[in-house]
Amino acid sequence: MDTSFQQIMVDPTLAEMGKNLNEAMRILEDGHREDKEKRRHSRKDIPGPLQGSGQDVAHILQLVQNLMHGNEDEDLQSHRRMQNVGEQGHMALLGHSLAAYISVLDKERLRKLTTRILSDTTLWLCRLFRYENGSAYYHEDDREGLLKVCRLVIHSRFDDYSTEGFNMLYNKQPVIYQSAACRSGLGQHLCNQLGLPLSSLCTVPCNTMFGSQHQMDVALLDRLIKDDMDSGKLPLLLIANAGTPAAGHTDKLGRLKELCAQYSMWLHVEGVNLATLALAYVKSSVMAATKCDSMTLTLGPWLGLPAVPAVTLYRHEDPSLSLAAGLNSSQSVEKLRALPLWLSLQYLGHDGIVERIRHASQLSQRLLDHLTKQTSITTAGPVARSGVPPVTTGSLGDILGTLILSIVEDDLNSPVVVFRFAQTVANSAQSGGPPETFHSSDREILDALNRWLGEQLALLVPASGVDIVDLEDEGSCVRFSPLMTAAVLGTKDEDVDTLAERLQEKIPVLISTLRLREEFREEVHHTAALTYIEDLSWPGLGTVRYEMSREEPDESKRQAELEKINSVLLKKLKELDSDLTFSTGPEFGPEKNCVYIGMATEDLDVAEVVEMIAAIGREIEENSRLLENMTEVVCKGILEAELQLQKATEEKLMEEGVLRQLPVVGSVLNWFSPVQSSVKGRTFNLTAGSVDSTEPTYSMKAQSTGETPPPTPTSARTKHRLPGQKLFRRSLASSDCVSETSSVGQVEELEKEELREPAPEGREADVQKEPEPEPEQRGETPGEGEGGEQEGKREPEVEGRETEHPDSLR
Repeated sequence: MDTSFQQIMVDPTLAEMGKNLNEAMRILEDGHREDKEKRRHSRKDIPGPLQGSGQDVAHILQLVQNLMHGNEDEDLQSHRRMQNVGEQGHMALLGHSLAAYISVLDKERLRKLTTRILSDTTLWLCRLFRYENGSAYYHEDDREGLLKVCRLVIHSRFDDYSTEGFNMLYNKQPVIYQSAACRSGLGQHLCNQLGLPLSSLCTVPCNTMFGSQHQMDVALLDRLIKDDMDSGKLPLLLIANAGTPAAGHTDKLGRLKELCAQYSMWLHVEGVNLATLALAYVKSSVMAATKCDSMTLTLGPWLGLPAVPAVTLYRHEDPSLSLAAGLNSSQSVEKLRALPLWLSLQYLGHDGIVERIRHASQLSQRLLDHLTKQTSITTAGPVARSGVPPVTTGSLGDILGTLILSIVEDDLNSPVVVFRFAQTVANSAQSGGPPETFHSSDREILDALNRWLGEQLALLVPASGVDIVDLEDEGSCVRFSPLMTAAVLGTKDEDVDTLAERLQEKIPVLISTLRLREEFREEVHHTAALTYIEDLSWPGLGTVRYEMSREEPDESKRQAELEKINSVLLKKLKELDSDLTFSTGPEFGPEKNCVYIGMATEDLDVAEVVEMIAAIGREIEENSRLLENMTEVVCKGILEAELQLQKATEEKLMEEGVLRQLPVVGSVLNWFSPVQSSVKGRTFNLTAGSVDSTEPTYSMKAQSTGETPPPTPTSARTKHRLPGQKLFRRSLASSDCVSETSSVGQVEELEKEELREPAPEGREADVQKEPEPEPEQRGETPGEGEGGEQEGKREPEVEGRETEHPDSLR
């Protein structure tokens, strides 16, 4: 862009403005390349006082850069979205800067300039979207255009409204009609801004007999209008959809236009499908929108333009009423809202605009072609593309039925693709039987699985822009709307192919999880210490809680102990080497103290999972019970030890006499006549809670080898896992003959091979028993005999190994 400024003669101020904007955008977008450590130390998150001397542009841009890229690691998607805007985004941002600069011109030059910008932009949009003889209103809020149109209609239908105000509406209450598929809160917003009661808003249900479940019921609308007119109300305006916000379906705009002309109503159309009016081929259902009284276009997301206004195109012959309604303005500055759009449209050109919309439509068709090959995926709509048979020879009724289905499919085809995992429906269709009846629980389970599917696809393929939408009849679905996201995210054909591949990878997991949920429930019901928790909103294998085996009368203490056991159980389960995910479930879920198990694969051994959970839970409960009793056991042991110590002291006093207890006299007596004490050592057994003698310990000291601690409780199935096989995995159906038995056989064969192998030279010496040394080698004289054995018994007291003096128990 700098070279273009140099090649042509431009006002130096405008050229400098463009260069400064480019430099500022370069600094802000390339800020992530700086050292993160340096940026973290230079960031000032705490607001300070406004500096008196001011700051230069570089410091201000540095501050903005820090605020934009401070949480870059947590907000990579927004940064990527800004990068994909490209040069056309810079043109839109340049328009805002130019608007501020142009506003300082003198009034006459400003009027001429704004008139030219406004007329050019309006003419281009009307020709581009096939809306002849239309006027345009540019607004930031996409609801503001409809609001101004409502005021225009009120001024048109009530002659003295500008002077009488709400008194005119009191005698004949106006009614605004909207579809039940409209975006939520739109009608309430209009009533609040217009000062109308909510009784002036009439929501028309969607069609439930023929056609799409998201189209307005025209016959019912006709009856509602007649009822309102009979009650003295005035039908004012109808809001229709050319692409519903949720599913992207288009109302029967031709029939609605006829109905509005019959009752002198204003027809306003909005929706994403209006973008396809710029293409060479437009479906008949969307083409009918060109005959409406007004429409709202959101060009920003369609073309990937940041900070450009929405446009409401309308037809009205009285400019004074448009001025009274606010659709026209005498202020030239307000007309500069069209400047960013004026620059961007010229930068893209007609071909660039059409190409972006065509590319988004082709992405939808590409994904739809992939989805038709998936047997477990259904799309939102009454007629599937593969379900329309070709026109062949037959009866007249068959041919007409085929043509009607083709027309309905053509009208319902939309750039918005909404699909859903529905394994039960797919299976019934494949078998040729009647479709299965869904219970409310089945619907909730499938909704949970589809929400998980949408989250996974959005995480794995972020460039696709898929999200989750809840439809009234279908339930939770995954939505792909490239007209709203492709230009911003830079979605390509490869991204759609990747999305289809990831979807195909997730379908087996969904099928296996749906199939194993019932098996998991039965296994938990047949396991003693476990309780199955019914949580239909959890997208996984299921939810389980470990229950204590002992009774606890105190409910608060019982809940605390239950929470402790299940939290430790969850921690131990997470440490296992398995592909399953264990969690505490939703943050604000109704169930507490539970273990939520995630999605399952086909080779999951559900019985082993349940057995492992129960085994670990029992171990935790036993350890917890031992710790609870430890205080009581220790207290009783201390009291018993004190009694035995007191008894041992009395026996020592009776045996040695009083004189030996005196400090000086006792030492002299012990020197002349040593006394062998008969008091034995004591040890405290924590497990039994008793004070025992140490005599058995020393008599068996030759055999006192450390016992191996008990292993962590595991399932019996996990003991024979193959090398590299993770927990809870079993062989598939193709290898059932070599499951557990074959693995055990392999282990036994390995053991036999080890036994048959000759022992190495070093190992043979270890196995043979060493000869007992001679008395001289043991440090004994040949004549010691019993004396040596007696000294061997007193050895622990001399070396201080394990014998404890009675006083040591204090």
